[in-house]
Order: sequence, then C-alpha cells, then structure tokens
Amino acid sequence: MELMFLQRQKILGIYRNMLRTIRQVPDEADKKYLRDWARDEFKRNKGATDQDVIRMMVTQANNHLEELQKTLALARS
Repeated sequence: MELMFLQRQKILGIYRNMLRTIRQVPDEADKKYLRDWARDEFKRNKGATDQDVIRMMVTQANNHLEELQKTLALARS
C-alpha cells in the first residue's frame, strides 16, 4: 500500500510539472493541444495496476516532459 501511495505522489508530481511546463508554450493552440493530450494520457492510464507497465509509463512521461522542456528552452534561446 505504501508503494502505491509513493508511486501515486510521483505520478501526480510528473503531471503537475507537465502542466506547468505546458503553460510556458507561447502558442495557445499548441498549449491547448498539449494540455488535452496530457490530461487524456494520464486519465486513460489511471487504472493501471501492473508495476512494470506503470514504471514504463512513468519513464515515458518523464521523457515527454524533458523533451518539452528542452524544446521550450531552445525556442527561448
């Protein structure tokens, strides 16, 4: 049970970071698309219970977040 709580906190943290990062996207249409995509992905996978699948999804979410952050940093420079 403790593991699930910690995992849930980690996933919620990634979700919050994703939404915070998306707020920095300058184009409103892109921002809406990314926000809707993130919400849909996290909602769609909310019921996952297989630990290996959850770890894979956490890794993918982190990769998407890093990629978005890099893209925004490049756009600013």
